[in-house]
Amino acid sequence: MPAKNVLANLFTTIYNNELRRKKECIVYPTSNLAREVLRILQKYGYVGEFEQIDDGRGGKFRIQLLGRIVKCGVISPRFSVKKNEYDFWERRYLPAFNYGILIVTTPQGVMSQIEAKEKGLGGKLLGYVY
Repeated sequence: MPAKNVLANLFTTIYNNELRRKKECIVYPTSNLAREVLRILQKYGYVGEFEQIDDGRGGKFRIQLLGRIVKCGVISPRFSVKKNEYDFWERRYLPAFNYGILIVTTPQGVMSQIEAKEKGLGGKLLGYVY
């Protein structure tokens, strides 16, 4: 199954399995960007442990689900965001103040909008989760 957008596939698979109250899911193919996004979801308590399995093809992730995700998705196109514009995008993609996170790629790597604000970094929006 050739996936055009690895990140969209990751979010969709996690969301669909959360809806079905599954304890874990398998997502393939993998990418370094997807691994960084999973690391952030894990840091903020949206997913549990995950492991990357090399199957000789595209690889896959086994992800432990915690049932904490109400909605998640990829933001396409990847809008550029300046360091002082996060409030606008939070209002657009998140349901309430201080509820959920935006995932941003910055010159210092992939992080949440909370970290990017603290560090004073702009970047490109990748996705949202709450």
